[in-house]
Amino acid sequence: MKLSFDRVALTDAFSLVAGVAPSRTTREVLKNVKVLSRHGTISMTATDGEIGIECLVAGSYDESGSALLPALKVMAILKELKGETVALEFDDRSVKITCGQSVFKLQSEDPSEFPDVAAWESNDSHAIAAQSLRTMIQRTLFATDDDSTRYALAGIQLGVELGATVLASTDSRRLAVASLGPKISDKPTEAVIPHKAMAVLFRSLVNVTGDAEIAIRPNDAMFRFGDITIITQLVQGRFPNYRKVVPENLAVKIDMLVGPLFSAIRQAMIVTNEESRGVDFEFGAGWLKLNSQATDIGKSKIEVPIAYDGDPISITFDPRYIADFLKVIDPTDMITFGVTDADNSSLMTFGDNYKYVVMPLAKGGA
Repeated sequence: MKLSFDRVALTDAFSLVAGVAPSRTTREVLKNVKVLSRHGTISMTATDGEIGIECLVAGSYDESGSALLPALKVMAILKELKGETVALEFDDRSVKITCGQSVFKLQSEDPSEFPDVAAWESNDSHAIAAQSLRTMIQRTLFATDDDSTRYALAGIQLGVELGATVLASTDSRRLAVASLGPKISDKPTEAVIPHKAMAVLFRSLVNVTGDAEIAIRPNDAMFRFGDITIITQLVQGRFPNYRKVVPENLAVKIDMLVGPLFSAIRQAMIVTNEESRGVDFEFGAGWLKLNSQATDIGKSKIEVPIAYDGDPISITFDPRYIADFLKVIDPTDMITFGVTDADNSSLMTFGDNYKYVVMPLAKGGA
């Protein structure tokens, strides 16, 4: 079987698919990317046993067939090639890769041992603008607890509601909720998608225009857009009722420009460490003061002008949590910082569709 590709197109597609193939696994065959040519198309698939991805790649071939490419080695080769066209020639468990004056010959495993990646099949899917979905993932992915073994904190809850699509994530210390309307489905449903699958989905959506289709099934979820299909098992367990966590009666709401606030927080973070990671946020008439102090480092005081003329309020936050929220919003945009006191959670919002709840730290940053 001989195949030919534009180098850039092949590299882009292979990089995306190979990102799913595990580098460490007891099933050695999963370290490969499967190439399949048939019905006038060429597809590449990879899986780690829980997440699978298929991507159609523009190219030509001389006969139908399938073969495996070792993901890490081929990716390393593609990154170094300079020619315009890459040719792959498979023969008796080996593959020859030719591009310009460069020729590589690698061993190839038996494709019949590679597990099937389920093809798209759903009569009950719904569509969402691909770039809107990508933005929602960006605004929630950082708040998951990827190492959690309790509840379903190791993923993002995807909810298809009568009025919107909602993504929610929490690590029990902060909560991020991103939503998008209007009504898109008559059948409300919720499922928790693994962190890794959402990260793959985020990368895959980078240049996609139009809509992405979503199908949630009892044990897995599928996403299809452009030439890409992703399937993932669901995170098992009960996701917390995040709606009860979002504070409603905040004492103070302050509109703030993202850029200056983010800059001030980054400065305050310089004088923190794991033992003294808290920063005191002191809201006063016309200003916000950020005070940080750490043994063996020193102390800092950063001031930011704000539109506030009420009584002083002092709250200690882990600045990393505030920074995570701000970094996914344009520096020229305005957010609303809602606070009550040092003992209650605060709520930051951007528009009507993005909410971020963060718990305060005990005084001293412990």
